[in-house]
Amino acid sequence: MPSNSILETVWKTVLDASNIVYNAVHKTPLVHNVFMSKLTGNNVYLKLENLQVTGSFKARGAYYKIHKCLNEARSKGVISASSGNHAQGVAYAASILGVQATIVMPETTPPFKVNSTKSYGAKVVLYGTVYDDAYRKALELTSETGGVFIHPFNDIDVIAGQGTIGLEIMEQLSKAEIVVIPIGGGGLISGIGTALKKLNPSIKVIGVEPSNAAKYFASRKTGKLVTIQPRASIADGVIAKSTGDLTYQIMNEVVDDVITVDEESIARAIYILMERAKIVAEGAGALPMAALLEGNLINQGRNVVLVISGGNIDLATLYKILIKGLAYDSRIVNIKVVLRDVHGELLKVLNVLYKYKCNIVDIRHDRFNLKVPVGHALVEIIIEIPDVDVIDKIRKELSELDVIIWS
Repeated sequence: MPSNSILETVWKTVLDASNIVYNAVHKTPLVHNVFMSKLTGNNVYLKLENLQVTGSFKARGAYYKIHKCLNEARSKGVISASSGNHAQGVAYAASILGVQATIVMPETTPPFKVNSTKSYGAKVVLYGTVYDDAYRKALELTSETGGVFIHPFNDIDVIAGQGTIGLEIMEQLSKAEIVVIPIGGGGLISGIGTALKKLNPSIKVIGVEPSNAAKYFASRKTGKLVTIQPRASIADGVIAKSTGDLTYQIMNEVVDDVITVDEESIARAIYILMERAKIVAEGAGALPMAALLEGNLINQGRNVVLVISGGNIDLATLYKILIKGLAYDSRIVNIKVVLRDVHGELLKVLNVLYKYKCNIVDIRHDRFNLKVPVGHALVEIIIEIPDVDVIDKIRKELSELDVIIWS
C-alpha cells in the first residue's frame, strides 16, 4: 500500500470506525454464486450490502460521521444531500443517535426513497434534477442554520465508515483476489479499496460505472478531475457530474482499473441476480454483476468478490426489468396474427396455445391498421411459454390452420 499520508489517515480511521459502526449496522453476508462462477470461469462471491439496514451500505459512513460530531449534531442538527440511499442512511443514523436531520433530494428521486427517508423522522427538501443541484441547496441550508453537513462521499469519516466493508471481506474471504465495486462519488470504493490494499497490497480493486455517467472513467483517462454531463441511468444511485476531489485522489492510489457498462447490461444484471441468486439489487448495486456479464474478468480462475451495494429499487422499475428479462430469455413471447373478424377465429389460435401449455398474459385487437385487410383484425397475443422450442411448433400449426403470422 502506498505511504500516502491521506491513505494512512483513512486506514486508521477505518479501524476506529470498525469499533463504532456495529452499534447501528451489521456485518453483511458474503455468499458464493455458483451460476456466475460457472459462467465466468472464476469463483464469484457476492457481498450483500443490499441486506444492510436501510437497504444499502450508506448507513455505515453516515452513522460514523454523526457519531464523531455528536454533541454539535444534537444541538444544531445535520444536513445532507442525496439521491436516495445516503439520505436514508443519514436519516436512520440520526434517528438512532437522537439527532434532527434535514435531507435535500433531487426532485427526480423515486417517491419510495423520499418516503423511506421521511419514515426515519428526517425533514426532506426536494430541489433540482440531479445530486449536484441538491448538494448546492444543502450547503445553503447549512450556512443558514449552522447545522453539521454530512457529505455523501467526499469526507474521510464517511469514507472510513464504508471501508469497514473491506475489513469484512478480508475476514470472510482471506483469499479474495479481485473485488469489483460500484463508483458513484467514490466514497465506497475509496474506503473499501484502502482497507483491502492495506491488508493485501496485491489484491485487485476494480471500479464500475454506467456508461451514461462515467465520471471517474473520464477523469482517469484525462489525468485530472473532470466534470461531465451525465445521462439518465437505471443506476440512479451513482449519477453525479463528478467524483469528489478527496475520493479522486484516493481512488488514483487504490483503484487498479475502471469498467463502464451499458444500460442493457445493468438491467440484465438485476434480472440475473433475482433469477439466479434470489437477490434484489438496485441499478447501482448491480453494476459489478453487469461488468462480468459484459465479458470482463472471464476465465481467470480467481476469487472475485462483487459488492452488491444496495437493493433500494423502485418496484415499477423492477417490474419492467423483469418483463424485459423474461422476453430476452424467450420465456415471454409476442405473437401477432391476422384473423378474420368473425366468431370462432380467435378460438383456433387459443386452442393451439392451450395444447402447448402457454399462459396468456395479454391479448390486443387492432381493427384500424391500414395494412390489415378489410374484415380482418390484427391480434397481438403475449404469452408465457414452457420452453423456447414450442414457438416454432406453434407457428407451424397456426400456418396449417391458414392463420396469417404477422411479421
